[in-house]
Amino acid sequence: MAFPFPEPGFARSCRPWQRLLALVLVAIALSGCSFDLGSLMPEKDKPREEPKPAVSESAVSAGNVSEAQSHTTKAQALAKSGDTAAALEEFNRAVTLDPYNAQALYGRALVYQGNNEHDFAIADFGAASGLNPQKVEPLLGRAISYLAIGKVKEAAADLDEASEADPHNAQVWTTRGQAYEKLGDKTKAAASYARAVALRPRDEAARSGLARVGG
Repeated sequence: MAFPFPEPGFARSCRPWQRLLALVLVAIALSGCSFDLGSLMPEKDKPREEPKPAVSESAVSAGNVSEAQSHTTKAQALAKSGDTAAALEEFNRAVTLDPYNAQALYGRALVYQGNNEHDFAIADFGAASGLNPQKVEPLLGRAISYLAIGKVKEAAADLDEASEADPHNAQVWTTRGQAYEKLGDKTKAAASYARAVALRPRDEAARSGLARVGG
């Protein structure tokens, strides 16, 4: 049986991967084995597989969205009345029906925060913020929970973002002052408290904070 050895001079003129391919052909002829030669080719010479389409999440139906909004409205009313346990159940139903319901996520986060379940609150505030990046309330809420569990740097980062998104929100500036005061940055704390007092002169938290940091 004749083996497919390369012609004289072939090894000198071909590229390294071609020499390797010639040797592989010899090995195949000798052993009778088969395998994918494409795995030995340079990346640019390999046949490219067609990209597989990403599996998209099933869209939330219009009926689910509507029902979720009804549960959200009911939950908000229950929360205002002080029945937070029932409110939480309704918010849970709303989020199950429509995971993109930012109102339900934010409302549930407030309930968690009120129950001192700050890790859950932070997760929901973060999800609500992702759905509404320009909204200040989820950032402020998450910052308050961060402060409650001692994650002051994370809180300051959220408050920096919130103060840029809504520079006229006095609560954001007061809370930012508290965060930077805890971090020991009196300059930023004083500037934040002063901004809060300018926007809301009767803000006692901001006024006392400003007095503490020497503003």
